[in-house]
Amino acid sequence: MNLAYKGIMQCALVALMASGFRPSTSEPGHQQTTIQSLPKTIGLPAQKHLLYDGFRRARNLGDCEGVEVETQVVVECIAAAESLLGEVRGWLKKNHAKLA
Repeated sequence: MNLAYKGIMQCALVALMASGFRPSTSEPGHQQTTIQSLPKTIGLPAQKHLLYDGFRRARNLGDCEGVEVETQVVVECIAAAESLLGEVRGWLKKNHAKLA
């Protein structure tokens, strides 16, 4: 779960930074803000943003409170990370060819 979620976060961070922004990692909520920026950066549909935010919450419960994350949620998170990577790569090629 951690690796797949990190993949989602890194994709969101790449899109944010390619758009000229940098989140303040010293501020609480920077991961949520980074994920929430995806509709503005790459034009991600709102329902996908909500899905990624759900993975963030599941990962936080697992890490901070020891709640076991269901296998199906992990599988879905991995698939979502792979999908987002493809979307960000395509967006970079189209909008920031020097970075792709």
